[in-house]
Amino acid sequence: MIGSMRVATWNILSGRAPGEDVVDEHRFADAVAALDADLLGLQEVDRNQPRSQHADLTALAAEAMGAREHRFVAALSGTPGATWAAATGEDHPGTAAYGIAFLSRHPVTDWHVVRLPPAPVRVPYRFHGRRLPTWVHDEPRVAVAARVDAPGGPVTVVTTHLSFLPVWNDHQLRLLVRALAAVPDPLVLLGDLNMPPPRAHRTTGLRPLAGGATFPADRPAQQIDHVLARGALAATGGGPVELPVSDHHALVAEVVRQPA
Repeated sequence: MIGSMRVATWNILSGRAPGEDVVDEHRFADAVAALDADLLGLQEVDRNQPRSQHADLTALAAEAMGAREHRFVAALSGTPGATWAAATGEDHPGTAAYGIAFLSRHPVTDWHVVRLPPAPVRVPYRFHGRRLPTWVHDEPRVAVAARVDAPGGPVTVVTTHLSFLPVWNDHQLRLLVRALAAVPDPLVLLGDLNMPPPRAHRTTGLRPLAGGATFPADRPAQQIDHVLARGALAATGGGPVELPVSDHHALVAEVVRQPA
């Protein structure tokens, strides 16, 4: 097949299983290896955090999957509950941070970061299982775009993790789509968008390459993780993949490049 690739997105819950306080690095690496992705977008990624044994989870994942290219991009800098602030992109490489990552078995010729603002004020949000809403502070978000020298020709792969606030994640996604308007096709958007497929399609105009419930992992009832595309790409298979880490299933698409 022309340009066949296995593409995946996975919210990793900082490399932990639900209810755990620390990361089992070997189990996390084994899960990434089992996913066997050629192109992988990760969300909720820790770097140098106590809860993840001060590990660089992106580097662990890259070694596990045999990625020749990888990049971690911080959305937040510091340690939860202590010095937690918006990342600027100018942070020291050793700084404790939390964000997203993209990993590729194929060469990457260009990288571009898009920072997405949080809601400017506290907003009410009703968490699952609670009767009344809670006033919450939103967090800054980020996206990273990689121009991949993929089989069959270049493709831009974008990874992001959007706000859980329903109105604001729409706003962030529109900002991201606007920032990607001039990017040449084909393009793949990976990530936890915190919205269902109809809204993701309506906001982006992109078509899904995979589908299926991804959250919560113990009893998946909704799809908030997405593999979306525009341009000459088609899916030959894929769907959610259960792994022994995280409160999300990974979402995988077997992708081929269509003839011009």
